[in-house]
Amino acid sequence: MSPTPTSKTSAAADRCALSLGRVADGTLELRLSGRWCLGCEMPAAKTVDDRLNEESDIQRITFDVDGISEWDSGLLAFLLNVIKICERRNVRMDRDALLPGVRRLLALATAVPEQKGTRGPAQRRPLLVRIGDVAIGVAVEGRNILEFIGSVAIAFVKLIGGRARFRRRDLMLAIQECGAQALPIVTLISFLIGLILAFVGAVQLEQFGAQIFVADLVGIAMVREFAAVMTGIIMAGRTGAAYAAELGTMTVNEEIDALKTLGFSPMEFLVLPRMIALALMMPLLVLYADLVGILGGLVIGVGMLDLSPTLYWNQTQNALGFDDLAIGLAKSVVFGILVALAGCLRGIQCGRSSAAVGVAATSAVVTGIVAIIVADALFAVLTNIVGL
Repeated sequence: MSPTPTSKTSAAADRCALSLGRVADGTLELRLSGRWCLGCEMPAAKTVDDRLNEESDIQRITFDVDGISEWDSGLLAFLLNVIKICERRNVRMDRDALLPGVRRLLALATAVPEQKGTRGPAQRRPLLVRIGDVAIGVAVEGRNILEFIGSVAIAFVKLIGGRARFRRRDLMLAIQECGAQALPIVTLISFLIGLILAFVGAVQLEQFGAQIFVADLVGIAMVREFAAVMTGIIMAGRTGAAYAAELGTMTVNEEIDALKTLGFSPMEFLVLPRMIALALMMPLLVLYADLVGILGGLVIGVGMLDLSPTLYWNQTQNALGFDDLAIGLAKSVVFGILVALAGCLRGIQCGRSSAAVGVAATSAVVTGIVAIIVADALFAVLTNIVGL
């Protein structure tokens, strides 16, 4: 079917067109009409270059864009090529007649980039200056930590006196989050640790026919060291980071500032419930981790060493004493307090941006793990001095 006259007219109106004409002495006008889009067949900028070759007296180029029905980045690409031609031939291009949106995009596209060599070379600070900055930073950080611990201690004294203000519901929620909800990951890690300890010990002890002592190895290692340390590290990565993110978000949203304005102490209202929850739940989690770790060792003892479950259990009971259990539980309480303090400290120190919340969470995990390792080393020295 042949197109009707109306469709022919519409197709002609949508066709991309460029015409050149002189409007004054030394001025060339570019008349643009139709659809200047990437999908259309657009004229080449070489047409303008050829016209400038023919008429060397042209000093200025203007535009007539009243006929443009639609445009996109294809028009910008054409105009950028025209700009390059004008710069090469030292011809002034008048952009006033262009559409406002086109002018803004051209201004962005032709913005002058930073030239190399304009910026002075970065001066490296002397070594002593850098060491001094690090020392000052460590001193400021130490002062902030001591100030935070002092504020928490004051809040704890108020708690003992019954004057601390926080919602009991927040405490119950914190206990649930760091207690029952942490059981799956504690179960998995403790079982695998007990399994690995028993397997490594079995490989070595089997050479001497002392397979039964795998029960001693797993029981003592889990109860005295691994259950408390691994549970503390798990809680540092799970709960400590959560505390830092929660308080950091509150800092960004200025909720902590609002609490201070209303007369509530952030140490009592926010830090104290979280610290109490971890201090209460860590011993229970460590006891559970002891049992699960011993169960992991039992699996290796029964399945790989052909020991009976009763024999393995009796050997574990004979190897363990109350002092071993007391040391593990004492560590768990200290580790829980350290994890809570690290998470809350980094959360309250958080900056005022979303990126700072991520930095606070990462810093809380690192601080918590380092504090756990240092505290465990101190426990080892003290128990050796005492003779436990």
